[in-house]
Amino acid sequence: MAKTASLSKGQRRVQRALEVAPGALTWTILLAPVVASFVFAPYIAFAIFLIDIYWFIRTGTVVFGIRRTYRHMKRAMLEDWWQRCLSVAVSPDTPDPRRIVHAVLIPTYTEPFAILHETVRAVAEAEYPAENKVVAIITRESDRPGWENVRRLQEEFGDRLRAFVHIKDPLLPGIVVGKSAAMAYGGPVLRHELEAMGLDPKDVIVTDLDSDFRVHRQFFAYVTYHYVRDPKRLECLFQPIPMFHNNLWRVPFAVRIMASACTQWQMFLSSRPDRLVAFSSYAMSLDLVIKAGYWDDDVIPEDSRFYWKSFFATHGRLKVVPVFLPIYGDAPEASDRGVLREKTHANQYNQIKRWAWGVSDIPYVTVRLLRHGEISLWLRARRYAYMIFNHLTWTTLPILLLFGAALPRLLQEDWNLTTAADRLALYAFILINIAFLNIAALILVERRINPPMPRNWGLLHQIWAYAQLGLYPPVGLVFSVLPALEAQTRLMLGMYLEYKVTEKVAEGTA
Repeated sequence: MAKTASLSKGQRRVQRALEVAPGALTWTILLAPVVASFVFAPYIAFAIFLIDIYWFIRTGTVVFGIRRTYRHMKRAMLEDWWQRCLSVAVSPDTPDPRRIVHAVLIPTYTEPFAILHETVRAVAEAEYPAENKVVAIITRESDRPGWENVRRLQEEFGDRLRAFVHIKDPLLPGIVVGKSAAMAYGGPVLRHELEAMGLDPKDVIVTDLDSDFRVHRQFFAYVTYHYVRDPKRLECLFQPIPMFHNNLWRVPFAVRIMASACTQWQMFLSSRPDRLVAFSSYAMSLDLVIKAGYWDDDVIPEDSRFYWKSFFATHGRLKVVPVFLPIYGDAPEASDRGVLREKTHANQYNQIKRWAWGVSDIPYVTVRLLRHGEISLWLRARRYAYMIFNHLTWTTLPILLLFGAALPRLLQEDWNLTTAADRLALYAFILINIAFLNIAALILVERRINPPMPRNWGLLHQIWAYAQLGLYPPVGLVFSVLPALEAQTRLMLGMYLEYKVTEKVAEGTA
């Protein structure tokens, strides 16, 4: 959100109205079937049946997209991308891949040394020339344990990189403390350091890397290859596929289900680049970072806001390029023990709520879409429709699918006694169950992309671990729909979200 102090009274009214709109629309969609079922039960029942048909088609489309992405990933992971870089024919329009430097910007706060160690180790061991890799870690100026972590990492990995930069964030007044503010401070500092090395921003690719994410060994070479070969490289954003696998078999089953669902949704989006946006960790040229004006220091969802800033800075020409390689992160986990793992489940809930706070971008995007008339009306309308549709369906579609069909029959007894009501209920039951069978196809993909299970897990334990994916409807309702609904309701009521750091737990400490 824009800083309210910089807005006029009229602008504040407009922004507030746009903040209220998503939540108001969501609650209208959720409550309308309840009220209308008393009078218009047949129409509501038929509308819910149409939603069931849509869900049936969408489920098939998603499964097809996930499987297609998986095939792309299998091929990409077998390639030696640095050798492909060396085979590129250099020309005035195609820069030499050997000139491309990757700068990895990692914001941190309270992460254990072991977590950061694995993140930096993955960068150092990636199959890309050491002299073409720069690591920059952002810590708070007051975070002395964080300073010590960086010092130890510099000692171990400094000679395996071109440079290892430590950025100390003073937490300037007026910011919303969180990842985006850290990136907003660190971005210009990193630029200064890189330019002091004599590097051209067009020859530097910056990766916004979460502190627990480990890049694939081929990531830098893959991005470089596609970067130098794209004539519009300066307007490209490269999005790898996040897989929350580092601690997958340590977390409770509900968190594991959500980790799998998030990974597979990103795999689907990678099959649809027209719908793909920046998420969690991503890469782009330093030139684009500068052109976009870096990150914002007064927002929580740093990835989606940076995407929109880049979209407008490039006058709508921004292209999100799927990187068909995994980037490995942690599923939310806390240091609690026992059966319930309340803190771990709370971390999962809060993480999804923070992601869903991307709905707060709607006022920002709405105003700027109206201002940027140079972008085609069709492109503006399509991108805006995707944005609104995604936030609305996130909170309404699962609830309508799970409970919508029962409402007309419960609230209108005359309709409940009709043959039409029985038939619609039967058809809906068949459609939903056929769609549910697609989970079997997704389990097959999961088995192929997941890390090995613990050796002490027996066959029944392993089968049960995958069968638990069938519990996604209730788990998703609690850990995806409800936090997203809370985020939209908070924005509607002006109860703004504060950034909460997701606790990171090193292996062997949980």
